[in-house]
Amino acid sequence: MTTKNERIVNLVVCLMAARGFVSAEYLRRNVQGYNDAGQQGDTFKRMLERDKAELREMGIPLETGVNPTGEEGYRIDPEQYALPEITLDRAEAAAVAAASAVWHEPSVATVFQTAVLKLQAAGIEVAPDDELAVAHGGASRSLGDERTITALLSAIDAARPVHFTHRTSRGKHERTLEPWGIGSNGGRWYVVGRDWDRDATRTFRISRITDVAAFGDAGSVQVPANVSISSIIAEAVERAAGDAGSTAQVWVAANRAHGLRRIASSATPQTLASTGEPGDVLTINISSQSGLRRVILGAGPDAVVLSPDELRRDVIADLDQLMEIQS
Repeated sequence: MTTKNERIVNLVVCLMAARGFVSAEYLRRNVQGYNDAGQQGDTFKRMLERDKAELREMGIPLETGVNPTGEEGYRIDPEQYALPEITLDRAEAAAVAAASAVWHEPSVATVFQTAVLKLQAAGIEVAPDDELAVAHGGASRSLGDERTITALLSAIDAARPVHFTHRTSRGKHERTLEPWGIGSNGGRWYVVGRDWDRDATRTFRISRITDVAAFGDAGSVQVPANVSISSIIAEAVERAAGDAGSTAQVWVAANRAHGLRRIASSATPQTLASTGEPGDVLTINISSQSGLRRVILGAGPDAVVLSPDELRRDVIADLDQLMEIQS
């Protein structure tokens, strides 16, 4: 028997995935929880009315309208349901950090992960796993180690500078930062502040930071007046995406790496010179280097980046890191 929470999640997934207004009869047939044994006639209608009222109480923008067949139906506009970019002040960030720990309780984590899987299964684009949660114990694909975020928030609250290790495609580097605040952009979280090594404002993705250690006196960090953390992050992300619109050349093995083949604009048969293995060179338009990098890594040995050099270096660095984790 489907639980109430699972049924409501299924309803939200269905209504968000729908292109138009979905009739009650369609929901009865296709949403798990309404088509369970015994959920017919008046029982289904009462259950649907209660669920609709609960969605509205939760602030979910449930709309009512008429579909092309003339039936009354329902939908959720994803644009109205989506959250804007989030920027937190110190107190709010501390509250979020404390709440995020709850996600690791088994009962809540299961519901959370199930909901995400259902959204993905319905074809709805959601953030990948590394953008959804704070991870215990330093998981490599996450918003960041819980210890990292806790240390950064504590330093920001106390206005103290920090040392930390920053991982890039070129290796790991020690950095010193006067942290001003944290914020999100595109599902990723960043810390902003004055980099002592560069003597300039810098933005660091939190998932690439480890071993944070605060030092110095409380109150020694002075945040510039009228600084906008969200604007600084947005500008940094835009600069990092400067390669958008360019193309990548990726060799893939014959009849393999279908994920890459689907997003390629062209394919030219070519044998890989280093191994003599037959395959194709794909031309792929780059809209997001990080997104393309994940697809390439997912293809494993069936994909080799030929250009651009920066993408090739990043993929090699990611592979090296994966080998370190597995060893």
